[in-house]
Amino acid sequence: MQADTLLALFLFAFTTSITPGPNNMMLFASGVNFGFVRTIPHMLGIGAGFFLLLIAVGFGLGALLHSVPVVYTALKFAGGAYLIWIAWKIGTSRSLSEGKASAQPMTFIGAAAFQWVNPKAWVMAVSAMATYTSSESYLFSVLVVGVVFALVNVPSVSTWAGFGSALRQWLSEPSRLKWFNITMAVLLVISLWPMLK
Repeated sequence: MQADTLLALFLFAFTTSITPGPNNMMLFASGVNFGFVRTIPHMLGIGAGFFLLLIAVGFGLGALLHSVPVVYTALKFAGGAYLIWIAWKIGTSRSLSEGKASAQPMTFIGAAAFQWVNPKAWVMAVSAMATYTSSESYLFSVLVVGVVFALVNVPSVSTWAGFGSALRQWLSEPSRLKWFNITMAVLLVISLWPMLK
């Protein structure tokens, strides 16, 4: 892969990973409600799940979804329904979790599995593979795309959990937390709109 293509890939990976979307909205809310450390499995799950999704798309899943669009449509709507449920859980949360058993951050496996129904993740994966792979060295270029996203994704998404964690003290006041969680739930639902068109 040429240096200019590699640089463009890094920029694409960074901008798509750090911009608002379902993963980042959930991490921001998790950082506020559970703190940075308890959100680490969620962050790592996003990185691992997205890496596997990217590689699967590169090795033919993207072509299958293109040839059977009803499967892609079903995935988008399943992901949308799941996100609405998560938005409801965030929006109705009224207290910060201090390790209470009843309130748990998303697990590594849950976050990894979520990538397979996350509309933004699919758009990112299909776009990356269509744009940055080379027919001359396809296998190698698929792996390069996967590795670049692996290097960029977790540090990018962790900034959202970090911002949330930094606001944790200020949001320990119940009325502020209530309106923060409602706002995050609404933003999570709004983040679906461009991807469900």
